[in-house]
Amino acid sequence: MEYVQERVTTLHDFRDPTPDAPTDRTAVVVPMTEREYDGLAVERVLSELEAVDPARVVVPLRASAEQVGPFADWLTSFELPVEVLWCGGPRLADLLADHGLDGERGKGRDVWLALGRATIEEYVVVHDADTKTYSRSDVPRLLFPLTHGHEFSKGYYARIEDNRLYGRLLRLFYAPLVRTLLDEHDAPLLRYLDAFRYALAGEFAATSDVARQLRVARTWGLEVSTLCDAFDAVGFDGSAQVDLGAYEHDHRSVGGPTGLSEMSGAVGATLFRALEEHGIDVDYATLPEQYREVAERSVEQYAVDAAFNGLDYDRDAETEQIESYATALRAPGTDTRLPAWDAVSLTPEAVFDAATEDLKETR
Repeated sequence: MEYVQERVTTLHDFRDPTPDAPTDRTAVVVPMTEREYDGLAVERVLSELEAVDPARVVVPLRASAEQVGPFADWLTSFELPVEVLWCGGPRLADLLADHGLDGERGKGRDVWLALGRATIEEYVVVHDADTKTYSRSDVPRLLFPLTHGHEFSKGYYARIEDNRLYGRLLRLFYAPLVRTLLDEHDAPLLRYLDAFRYALAGEFAATSDVARQLRVARTWGLEVSTLCDAFDAVGFDGSAQVDLGAYEHDHRSVGGPTGLSEMSGAVGATLFRALEEHGIDVDYATLPEQYREVAERSVEQYAVDAAFNGLDYDRDAETEQIESYATALRAPGTDTRLPAWDAVSLTPEAVFDAATEDLKETR
């Protein structure tokens, strides 16, 4: 346990607090895919949310037409004001295409669709659905800074399971990359990104005014795009991070179509695009080797930390992941982010109505 403050306000878990917070003026966004249907982790999340009693729970759901109806019925069986927004229906697809917003589908797109609906309320909280250790205190903890002079907050936590360290994409890719870039560019945006202890956490809260300013990456760059836009919207003074304890999530393999290597590509592209927007010129020719040096140093640090705590640690496997992640260090391609809700003619009501009609038709 420690009590050090960072460049952004850092709220620590000293006494397992559940602070007073305006949950009755809050929409909670919980993105889901059909693999979570009737799962124990999701059931825990929703059961804990029943005790939080938010104003609404918006579930952007990515599922097949055959599965979405039963999934929606299960979700609405909880004692919660759940609104299911099916992200895969034909009316919604046509609506987005009519506004020039069609394109790749992924978690970021799902969250963006839900943010429009969620900003009906004064505050918005977004968090994942696969958290086995989810607590009813998470939402009020994330909200607390928003009623104490801040407009954006991010969760952080420890990722330790099965006697080993997880959070590999953060530990071995994102954090070393940001520090490598900071060595070359002492830029405010990079200092901001480096100030968050778990920048890739899916848990954040924002005022609705800030949430409507977020340009969201369509896939795995969601968390980085959120942070970069939060920097532009509220900066260091308007941001906070909140200790959410120890988290247990589903784990991903390094390879494969939804593995950590693919995720690193999306995260890297989102980061590099934001740096370009802020006038930071990255040397992609020298970056991979510089990154490797910093990342390999972090492996030695984690090895000592793991040994100190009696944890298993596979130094070779971690080093191999660094080599895999280094392939993501390249100039970003076309910007496919979804625009801020404040900047589109499309209305959240139109999106919700189209998704609702799509869901009805499946029944």
